[in-house]
Amino acid sequence: MSNATPASKDAAPVEEVANLSVSQVEQNITPWTVEGAVVDGEQVAIDYDKLIAQFGTRKITPELLERFTKLTGHEPHLYLRRNIFFSHRDFEKILDKYEQGKPFYLYTGRGPSRGHMHVGHMMPFIFCKWLQDVFDVPLVIQLTDDEKFLFKKELTIDQVHDYAINTVREIAAVGFQPEKTFIFSNMDYMGGAFYRNVLQIANLITFSQAKSAFGFVGESNIGQVHFPSIQAAPALCSTFPGIFGARRDVPCLIPCGIDQDPYFRITRDVTQRLKHPKPSLLHTRFLPALQGSTSKMSSSIDSSAIFMSDTPAQIKNKINRYAFSGGRTSLEEHRQFGGNPDVDVAYQYLTYFVEDDKEIEDLAAGYRKGEITSGEMKARCIKVIQEFVAGFQAREKEITKEQVAQFTDPNFPRVFASLSKK
Repeated sequence: MSNATPASKDAAPVEEVANLSVSQVEQNITPWTVEGAVVDGEQVAIDYDKLIAQFGTRKITPELLERFTKLTGHEPHLYLRRNIFFSHRDFEKILDKYEQGKPFYLYTGRGPSRGHMHVGHMMPFIFCKWLQDVFDVPLVIQLTDDEKFLFKKELTIDQVHDYAINTVREIAAVGFQPEKTFIFSNMDYMGGAFYRNVLQIANLITFSQAKSAFGFVGESNIGQVHFPSIQAAPALCSTFPGIFGARRDVPCLIPCGIDQDPYFRITRDVTQRLKHPKPSLLHTRFLPALQGSTSKMSSSIDSSAIFMSDTPAQIKNKINRYAFSGGRTSLEEHRQFGGNPDVDVAYQYLTYFVEDDKEIEDLAAGYRKGEITSGEMKARCIKVIQEFVAGFQAREKEITKEQVAQFTDPNFPRVFASLSKK
């Protein structure tokens, strides 16, 4: 978080917090800050039901997932089955489009603030790859190197651009194909249709709206205030004439962290005024920091995260040393009373990376009974994460400069049969 990060309008004033005999602070979830509430002086886990009510989104229901399975013939991804993607805006309208044989596309992004992603960054890309395989639709991925330069005062413009180019290799290693996926740096792609849409969106958003949505303050630089219009523009299909031609009727589905929702609430307000459909969204929970579910992994705090460049030894050390345990203070107590997998970070990570639902259920039950110790849970987690990272690293080594150029070329042939239909 930069020194210029806007203050949240939902956060309690510092002097008010300081004067409380027992600290009570609301959770603070913004595009720049993710912090659980403080209750009786202790920080607690993020309340996602409260976020649904606060942001005005809707829960992903079993009925919605049943419809998805009926239409696509695919069982829901483990992120959907386990309520990791838990909230949505108008996902049913995307299913309507699929049922009608009408086109849509996927849009997600990444703010490359350092040279390598951590495992938390991988989630939306893993999910997007699965969605793309199921629906067979285009995917556009925005690299917000400009945002990082505006919000991270310690970074130079050359650094953030280099980070973006490195990120293309990492995203490609998830398994995407350039024939279906366009990855673009804002610094490189800005202009033409993209910039025209940025200007039209900016012209419809007042400073008062931006301040209310993002908490901008007097110290916020004008680039920060303008940036929401840049993140909004890829939600308009006309931003990508190389894929959609002159069409303006193709909606998008945006899988993203719930902290990004303020950007797209504003986007949804302006798209119809620009004669484009509203974007739909799927919101994910945050992969917890190693220290627990009161915050998410952070690129700027090495001990909070497992990076995709970490060695097996580093992964083992981080999980053993830093991963918050839901076990008891002694082995004897743990055997007698059992542990709490709901707060155990090693178990939480396994729910994101182990496909087998029965294994996850057995791990939770065994932990609660005291049959599985904290050390055993961490050992299983270490093995799974090591294998995941090692597989990724092997694929990344195979990505060539030519492939990077194909992913980032707006004119690379990307043809979808559904785009010829209206």
